[in-house]
Amino acid sequence: MRIVIAIGGSILLKEYDNKRFENYAKIIKELNNDHEIFIVVGGGRPARDYIGVVRDMGESESICDEIGIQVTRINARLLQLALKDVSYPGIPTNFQEALEYSACDKIVIMGGTEPAHSTDAVASILAEYVGAELVINATSVDGLYDKDPNKFDDAKLINEVSTDELMEIISTNETKAGTYEFIDRTAIQIIKRSGIKTVVINGNAPENVKKAITEPIGTLIKS
Repeated sequence: MRIVIAIGGSILLKEYDNKRFENYAKIIKELNNDHEIFIVVGGGRPARDYIGVVRDMGESESICDEIGIQVTRINARLLQLALKDVSYPGIPTNFQEALEYSACDKIVIMGGTEPAHSTDAVASILAEYVGAELVINATSVDGLYDKDPNKFDDAKLINEVSTDELMEIISTNETKAGTYEFIDRTAIQIIKRSGIKTVVINGNAPENVKKAITEPIGTLIKS
Protein backbone atom coordinates (compact mmCIF):
# COMPACT_ATOMS: atom_id res chain seq x y z
CA MET A 1 0.00 0.00 0.00
CA ARG A 2 1.15 3.56 -0.67
CA ILE A 3 0.71 5.53 2.57
CA VAL A 4 1.20 9.17 3.56
CA ILE A 5 1.94 9.73 7.24
CA ALA A 6 1.55 13.25 8.64
CA ILE A 7 3.37 13.71 11.95
CA GLY A 8 2.75 16.83 14.01
CA GLY A 9 5.84 18.79 15.00
CA SER A 10 4.59 18.83 18.60
CA ILE A 11 4.77 15.03 18.58
CA LEU A 12 8.38 14.78 17.44
CA LEU A 13 9.66 17.73 19.49
CA LYS A 14 7.68 17.30 22.67
CA GLU A 15 10.84 16.89 24.78
CA TYR A 16 13.41 18.43 22.41
CA ASP A 17 15.51 15.28 22.27
CA ASN A 18 16.37 12.53 19.80
CA LYS A 19 14.31 9.72 21.32
CA ARG A 20 10.98 10.45 19.65
CA PHE A 21 12.64 10.81 16.25
CA GLU A 22 14.40 7.48 16.70
CA ASN A 23 11.27 5.72 18.01
CA TYR A 24 9.34 6.93 14.97
CA ALA A 25 12.20 5.92 12.68
CA LYS A 26 12.01 2.36 14.04
CA ILE A 27 8.27 2.09 13.35
CA ILE A 28 8.56 3.69 9.91
CA LYS A 29 11.34 1.28 8.92
CA GLU A 30 9.09 -1.64 9.87
CA LEU A 31 6.23 -0.25 7.78
CA ASN A 32 8.59 0.33 4.88
CA ASN A 33 9.11 -3.43 4.58
CA ASP A 34 5.54 -3.89 3.35
CA HIS A 35 4.41 -0.46 2.18
CA GLU A 36 5.60 2.58 0.23
CA ILE A 37 5.87 5.42 2.72
CA PHE A 38 5.73 9.20 2.31
CA ILE A 39 5.98 11.44 5.39
CA VAL A 40 4.96 15.05 6.02
CA VAL A 41 6.30 16.67 9.20
CA GLY A 42 4.72 19.65 10.95
CA GLY A 43 6.30 22.60 12.73
CA GLY A 44 5.02 22.25 16.29
CA ARG A 45 6.04 24.60 19.08
CA PRO A 46 9.25 25.83 17.41
CA ALA A 47 7.24 27.03 14.42
CA ARG A 48 4.68 28.75 16.64
CA ASP A 49 7.44 30.45 18.63
CA TYR A 50 9.12 31.81 15.52
CA ILE A 51 5.80 32.81 13.99
CA GLY A 52 5.01 34.78 17.17
CA VAL A 53 8.26 36.71 16.84
CA VAL A 54 7.62 37.50 13.18
CA ARG A 55 4.02 38.51 13.83
CA ASP A 56 5.18 40.87 16.59
CA MET A 57 7.41 42.50 13.96
CA GLY A 58 4.22 43.41 12.11
CA GLU A 59 4.80 41.09 9.17
CA SER A 60 1.97 39.57 7.12
CA GLU A 61 0.45 36.15 7.73
CA SER A 62 2.09 34.96 4.50
CA ILE A 63 5.51 35.84 5.91
CA CYS A 64 4.57 34.08 9.14
CA ASP A 65 3.64 31.02 7.09
CA GLU A 66 6.94 31.20 5.23
CA ILE A 67 8.88 31.08 8.51
CA GLY A 68 6.75 28.19 9.74
CA ILE A 69 7.43 26.27 6.54
CA GLN A 70 11.17 26.62 7.06
CA VAL A 71 10.80 25.09 10.54
CA THR A 72 8.80 22.13 9.19
CA ARG A 73 11.63 21.41 6.77
CA ILE A 74 14.18 21.44 9.59
CA ASN A 75 11.97 18.95 11.48
CA ALA A 76 11.72 16.83 8.34
CA ARG A 77 15.50 16.84 8.06
CA LEU A 78 15.85 15.63 11.66
CA LEU A 79 13.53 12.68 11.01
CA GLN A 80 15.41 12.00 7.79
CA LEU A 81 18.66 11.78 9.79
CA ALA A 82 17.02 9.33 12.21
CA LEU A 83 15.93 7.12 9.30
CA LYS A 84 19.43 7.22 7.82
CA ASP A 85 19.91 5.44 4.47
CA VAL A 86 16.32 4.22 4.07
CA SER A 87 15.19 7.83 3.46
CA TYR A 88 15.84 9.99 0.43
CA PRO A 89 18.56 12.53 1.37
CA GLY A 90 16.76 15.60 -0.03
CA ILE A 91 13.71 17.42 1.39
CA PRO A 92 11.14 18.04 -1.37
CA THR A 93 9.77 21.57 -1.57
CA ASN A 94 6.84 20.60 -3.82
CA PHE A 95 4.81 17.56 -4.81
CA GLN A 96 6.53 16.92 -8.12
CA GLU A 97 9.87 16.65 -6.34
CA ALA A 98 8.35 14.24 -3.81
CA LEU A 99 7.11 11.99 -6.60
CA GLU A 100 10.45 12.12 -8.39
CA TYR A 101 12.38 11.30 -5.21
CA SER A 102 10.16 8.27 -4.57
CA ALA A 103 11.40 6.67 -7.78
CA CYS A 104 14.61 5.86 -5.89
CA ASP A 105 12.71 3.43 -3.61
CA LYS A 106 13.50 5.53 -0.56
CA ILE A 107 11.16 6.96 2.07
CA VAL A 108 10.34 10.54 1.09
CA ILE A 109 10.06 13.10 3.91
CA MET A 110 8.89 16.68 3.47
CA GLY A 111 7.58 19.65 5.43
CA GLY A 112 5.39 22.51 4.25
CA THR A 113 5.12 23.80 0.70
CA GLU A 114 3.52 27.25 0.50
CA PRO A 115 1.66 29.84 2.60
CA ALA A 116 -1.92 29.15 3.72
CA HIS A 117 -1.43 25.36 3.55
CA SER A 118 -0.98 23.54 6.84
CA THR A 119 0.94 20.28 6.81
CA ASP A 120 -2.45 18.53 7.11
CA ALA A 121 -3.29 20.01 3.72
CA VAL A 122 0.16 19.13 2.35
CA ALA A 123 -0.33 15.50 3.39
CA SER A 124 -3.72 15.28 1.67
CA ILE A 125 -2.50 16.96 -1.51
CA LEU A 126 0.57 14.74 -1.55
CA ALA A 127 -1.61 11.66 -1.13
CA GLU A 128 -3.74 12.72 -4.08
CA TYR A 129 -0.69 13.61 -6.17
CA VAL A 130 1.12 10.29 -5.66
CA GLY A 131 -2.01 8.13 -5.64
CA ALA A 132 -1.80 7.05 -1.99
CA GLU A 133 -4.49 4.78 -0.56
CA LEU A 134 -4.28 5.96 3.03
CA VAL A 135 -3.37 9.07 5.03
CA ILE A 136 -2.48 8.64 8.70
CA ASN A 137 -2.49 11.93 10.61
CA ALA A 138 -0.54 11.59 13.89
CA THR A 139 -1.58 14.35 16.30
CA SER A 140 -1.18 15.10 20.00
CA VAL A 141 -4.70 13.89 20.87
CA ASP A 142 -6.70 10.68 20.36
CA GLY A 143 -8.45 11.86 17.20
CA LEU A 144 -10.86 14.57 16.13
CA TYR A 145 -13.02 16.22 18.76
CA ASP A 146 -16.08 18.43 18.57
CA LYS A 147 -13.94 21.20 20.14
CA ASP A 148 -10.32 21.73 21.14
CA PRO A 149 -9.65 19.09 23.84
CA ASN A 150 -6.69 21.10 25.11
CA LYS A 151 -9.07 23.88 26.15
CA PHE A 152 -12.40 22.15 26.89
CA ASP A 153 -12.80 19.29 29.37
CA ASP A 154 -16.14 18.32 27.83
CA ALA A 155 -14.72 17.84 24.33
CA LYS A 156 -16.00 14.58 22.81
CA LEU A 157 -14.01 12.25 20.57
CA ILE A 158 -15.57 11.64 17.16
CA ASN A 159 -14.96 8.07 15.97
CA GLU A 160 -16.18 8.62 12.42
CA VAL A 161 -17.06 11.78 10.52
CA SER A 162 -17.88 12.83 6.97
CA THR A 163 -16.02 15.66 5.26
CA ASP A 164 -19.20 17.76 5.20
CA GLU A 165 -19.72 17.29 8.95
CA LEU A 166 -16.09 18.08 9.60
CA MET A 167 -16.27 21.29 7.60
CA GLU A 168 -19.15 22.42 9.81
CA ILE A 169 -17.19 21.63 12.98
CA ILE A 170 -14.18 23.77 11.98
CA SER A 171 -16.16 26.57 10.31
CA THR A 172 -15.61 28.98 13.21
CA ASN A 173 -11.91 28.26 13.73
CA GLU A 174 -9.13 30.77 13.12
CA THR A 175 -6.97 30.47 10.03
CA LYS A 176 -3.90 32.41 11.15
CA ALA A 177 -0.46 30.90 10.75
CA GLY A 178 0.37 28.47 13.54
CA THR A 179 -3.11 28.34 15.11
CA TYR A 180 -4.75 25.09 16.25
CA GLU A 181 -7.23 23.49 13.89
CA PHE A 182 -8.56 19.96 14.02
CA ILE A 183 -7.70 19.66 10.35
CA ASP A 184 -7.16 22.17 7.57
CA ARG A 185 -10.06 23.17 5.28
CA THR A 186 -7.96 22.45 2.21
CA ALA A 187 -7.22 18.98 3.54
CA ILE A 188 -10.92 18.29 3.97
CA GLN A 189 -11.68 19.43 0.43
CA ILE A 190 -8.95 17.17 -0.98
CA ILE A 191 -10.19 14.19 1.05
CA LYS A 192 -13.72 14.81 -0.20
CA ARG A 193 -12.89 15.09 -3.89
CA SER A 194 -10.39 12.21 -3.95
CA GLY A 195 -12.05 9.81 -1.52
CA ILE A 196 -8.74 9.21 0.27
CA LYS A 197 -9.14 7.15 3.45
CA THR A 198 -7.84 9.34 6.29
CA VAL A 199 -7.35 8.34 9.91
CA VAL A 200 -6.49 10.80 12.70
CA ILE A 201 -4.67 9.16 15.62
CA ASN A 202 -2.76 9.95 18.78
CA GLY A 203 0.86 10.07 17.65
CA ASN A 204 2.37 10.21 21.13
CA ALA A 205 2.61 6.42 20.83
CA PRO A 206 4.38 5.73 17.50
CA GLU A 207 2.92 2.20 17.49
CA ASN A 208 -0.49 3.75 16.78
CA VAL A 209 0.69 4.44 13.23
CA LYS A 210 1.01 0.68 12.66
CA LYS A 211 -2.37 0.03 14.28
CA ALA A 212 -4.09 2.58 12.01
CA ILE A 213 -3.36 0.41 8.97
CA THR A 214 -5.27 -2.66 10.21
CA GLU A 215 -7.30 -1.68 13.30
CA PRO A 216 -10.07 0.81 14.13
CA ILE A 217 -8.33 3.62 16.00
CA GLY A 218 -8.75 7.37 16.38
CA THR A 219 -11.11 9.08 13.94
CA LEU A 220 -11.95 7.90 10.44
CA ILE A 221 -12.75 10.71 7.98
CA LYS A 222 -15.12 9.62 5.22
CA SER A 223 -15.51 11.44 1.93
